Amino acid sequence: MIVLAGVAAALCAAAAVYLFRLFLRMVPGRRRWLAATATFGAGLATVDLIVWVATGGGYFWPAWTILGLSALLSLHAWIVSRPPGRRERELAARVGTLTRSRSEALDRQAAELKRVERDLHDGAQARMVSLALTLGLAGRMVRHDPDGAERLLDEARSTARAALDDLRAVMHSIHPPVLADRGLGDAVRALVLDLAVPVTVTGEAPSGLNAATETAAYFAVAECLSNVVKHSGATAAEVTFADRLITVTDDGTGGADLAAGTGLRGIADRLDAVDARLEVDSPPGGPTRIVLRIPI
Repeated sequence: MIVLAGVAAALCAAAAVYLFRLFLRMVPGRRRWLAATATFGAGLATVDLIVWVATGGGYFWPAWTILGLSALLSLHAWIVSRPPGRRERELAARVGTLTRSRSEALDRQAAELKRVERDLHDGAQARMVSLALTLGLAGRMVRHDPDGAERLLDEARSTARAALDDLRAVMHSIHPPVLADRGLGDAVRALVLDLAVPVTVTGEAPSGLNAATETAAYFAVAECLSNVVKHSGATAAEVTFADRLITVTDDGTGGADLAAGTGLRGIADRLDAVDARLEVDSPPGGPTRIVLRIPI
């Protein structure tokens, strides 16, 4: 009997070591805690068997410990096998959303960097090269053809202004200066001044937003208003700030669908990256109501 108990103790010890290694490799979750329970049970059974053998055997009292641990492990296994509760399903969905939005944010950032590089190369850089050539030519003409040199200098001045406009456009597409200087509310009010559709801005923008969230909200509103101008056929639109909600409405033809096309989907992906949400209510015939939910 003592020999069998020693063999059982050795097997329990080996099982405990194996389960502990399995526990270390598993990702956090319910199954990892089941592995932890099994490891604890195997270790405690090993200790009891060793103590029983060391005390000379006799009444096999470790059986009660083993039965209790088996019941505890069975109960834990039954709990783990049950479908996850609502809270766990929500957390799992949230983790999946964050993982997807992080990947999409990285892809969008890479694409944005390529766009900025292309805009600088095709715009400001090309104009600066032209400016350098024009100034060099004007420098050679200034002695024998002052009038021609003056015309070239005027052309160079115009090229320099155009290059500055290109740089401002690139800077605006990255982070509008008015957003940094005056905040989200005033930046949106400045944005709607140049739109072809009359837009009313009401309410106060949420305060205390970090730079990433504020930028994402601004560009989301800008994209929504761009869609109003291009696709809705609206005669008027409104942007409403209310606590942590930003609502964009228009009296257009409606039919906007978050699942169709890439415009609204791109806005939703941009907001997902900062834990914000986009809700679209746009029945055929209008009106369209888009709500941006900013995280607290």
